[in-house]
Amino acid sequence: QVRLVESGGGLVQAGGSLRLSCAPSGHTFEGNAMGWFRQAPGKARQSVATLDWSGTVTNYADSVKGRFTISRDNAGNTVYLQMNNLKPEDTAVYYCAATARYRTTTLPISWVDYWGPGTQVTVSL
Repeated sequence: QVRLVESGGGLVQAGGSLRLSCAPSGHTFEGNAMGWFRQAPGKARQSVATLDWSGTVTNYADSVKGRFTISRDNAGNTVYLQMNNLKPEDTAVYYCAATARYRTTTLPISWVDYWGPGTQVTVSL
């Protein structure tokens, strides 16, 4: 069974930092794009940052550009999201995601085949 296991969420003050991790089990994703999405209360789930299969092509939501960085480990499996200068509007449940499509350079939400259970990020004033 394929699972995506997230960790690293929590409560932080505005201006602080958090680092999210996503470790797959039951499958390796070194040939697949992965990414992070988030969903705030009452809002639709949206893309935050995605990384292609090679770890070189990134896409960021405009609201997080310059503050968040997505990366993969050398094996290309575990994915990280470094979040700096956090703002209250970043408060949401963050989900790790992966596609079964091979060697894509993007990860739109319609291509997501695997979701993690989500980790809560809360940014206070």
